[in-house]
Formats: sequence, C-alpha cells, structure tokens
Amino acid sequence: MNTKLKCLLLDDELPGLTYLKMLCEQIPELEVVKAFNSPKLFLAEIPKLDFDLCILDIEMPEMNGLQVANLLNGKPVIFTTAYKEYAAEAFDIEAIDYIRKPIKKERLQQAVTKAIQQLSGKTTKKHFIQLNTDQGKALLFIDQLCYVKIAESDSRDKIAVLTDGSRLTLKNISFEKLQALLPSNGFCRVNKKELISLKILHVFSFNEINTTLKDNLGKSLKIRLSESYRNDFLKKVNS
Repeated sequence: MNTKLKCLLLDDELPGLTYLKMLCEQIPELEVVKAFNSPKLFLAEIPKLDFDLCILDIEMPEMNGLQVANLLNGKPVIFTTAYKEYAAEAFDIEAIDYIRKPIKKERLQQAVTKAIQQLSGKTTKKHFIQLNTDQGKALLFIDQLCYVKIAESDSRDKIAVLTDGSRLTLKNISFEKLQALLPSNGFCRVNKKELISLKILHVFSFNEINTTLKDNLGKSLKIRLSESYRNDFLKKVNS
C-alpha cells in the first residue's frame, strides 16, 4: 500500500490514550484520524469518519473493546490490554493482533505491518487455529495435524491425531466448522466420520485410502473413501 493507514484510537484512560497516540505518530505508515476516550462517543462518530484500522483498549467501564469490535462490520482491529485473559476472545473476533500493555513501539510496528499485509491482500499464511479441547483452549498448528475422526464417546467431539502420534480431543466442533478453519487444498473429508491431511496419503483405490500413519498393530492405517466424498478427494489429489 502506498498510502498511510487511517487509524482510530480508543482507550478510556487519557494517559494511555496520549501515549498510544504518541507511538502511532512515530510510525510512518499510520495516520491517526481521531482518538477517543469513550466507547459510546467512538461508536457515535464512526459513521462520519473515513478510516482503515482501529486500535482498541479492551477493559473499559462503559463497553469493552471486544463489544465495540463486534459493531465495526469487519473493520480490522488491533487490541491493546493489560489483561492476558482476553487473548482467546480477541482471536475469536479475528483481530489482526493483541498487544499487551505497556505497549512498546517495536511491538506496535509489528502489528501495523500485519495490518498492512492484510489490507493489501498479502496476508501471511496462517500457521495455527485455536480450538476448544478437553484440556481448555489450545493452539493447533496446521502442519502438525494429520487426521481427524469422530470421538466414540460423543459424536459432537473429534479426535485429532498429530504428527508426533499424540491426540487431542476437540470439543463440540463439526467437520464443516473444522474444514472452514483449515486450508481447503491441504485437507479433505473422506467419509462421514473422518477427515485427513493429504500429506498422510500413501496409495488409494476406488474406495480405500492407505496412509503413512500406523494403526494399533503397526500396519498402515486404512481409511474408507465413501462415494459422497470421492469426487472432492480426487479433485484435490489431482490438482
């Protein structure tokens, strides 16, 4: 992008807002359009302003930054906060970044660079997804995911098998939701109960896939390829 990112700032604490504005003014790629210390005033002014990006504090008395972000119709957001417990919710909103206070100029510059990449269509490849597991929120690195199957104990849950052989129980997630989060060219549903990463593919026939994974007997794990998913599988394998 050749032009500066037009930015709005929101922090209910004036010293923090002043400091944030000062840092933003030191970043050549940013133009601060307006700074607000009230979420309600911020939202009232939004329709009148031309902007590309918002930098929002999270913990505010009138309305928190997560609530504000949900009213921005998908505008890119960078969150700032002193509280680490909001990180999971910030990523659920698909925030560009989440910066812990006290903010450092170098860390803010890193977040702004991410915003520029996203707005210019040059987003870096996403390396992980965040999911609910039986052990709480977890980051699942995409290149480590090999295979997913329905949990025997509860069909709403899924068992994810990773490259090191370890397993994660993914809580209450459908295959449709999971596929929406994963790169479509790297993963494929092969029947109603199983999804695979194409990197584990060894050989396949009309109705069966032999993988590089091992079953309980130490043999190649074989997975059924059902008719409903065969065409999609063949398209991805041959692409």
